Amino acid sequence: MAQLRHDYQQFVKRETEVVAVGPDTPEAFQKYWGYHQIPFIGLADPNHEAARLYEQEVTLLKFGRVPAQMLIDKHGIVRFVHYAQSMSDIPENKHILALLDEINEEEG
Repeated sequence: MAQLRHDYQQFVKRETEVVAVGPDTPEAFQKYWGYHQIPFIGLADPNHEAARLYEQEVTLLKFGRVPAQMLIDKHGIVRFVHYAQSMSDIPENKHILALLDEINEEEG
């Protein structure tokens, strides 16, 4: 989450909305977002509805959801999906920003 916060203006510059979805309650999200001053949207998904919709893996061995990153274009088409094995397996922002540049160029 810190890397997304750090480069948030780069996403805004590319007309991209960042949304973080997690299993916590709305109250927990509000507290965390406020404390860490996160500038993008946090979506509480305690019933795992969004996780199921986007086929995010939940594993008891890792005590919850496996991290996932997705790029969904302005037409609602999923253009990129990465299901991580751990928090250290999340693509760097520079990779995601380059993909956004490609998508925006295609949609020109």
